Amino acid sequence: MKNIQIIDDAANATFSIFQATDAEFAAIFPDGRDIEIAEDFFERLGEEKAGTIIEPIWERPILKRDALGIHGTIYYGWSERRKYLPVSKREVDLVDSDPWGINHAQRRLFAANR
Repeated sequence: MKNIQIIDDAANATFSIFQATDAEFAAIFPDGRDIEIAEDFFERLGEEKAGTIIEPIWERPILKRDALGIHGTIYYGWSERRKYLPVSKREVDLVDSDPWGINHAQRRLFAANR
């Protein structure tokens, strides 16, 4: 199972984590991505197919303290803010889109893991 954190505009701002099977994760995050905008996912696969993939995930919440890592992040309502995310939708490429939004240690880490 892979852990996915959901970033949305909920007033509670808890940004919950849910578990996905490897197949579900691969459908949401193709090509080595670890970032996805929900609207892009639904557009890419179509409402019905995307819904079939995402619905079971909502039934698998996990407490943050029990999660052994976050493998991907889905952003809801971020279409207008996509300019802040790497075009590749891979966290390690963040330096290319916002070199000042991360610190030196992160730049080294991301460069070593591209």
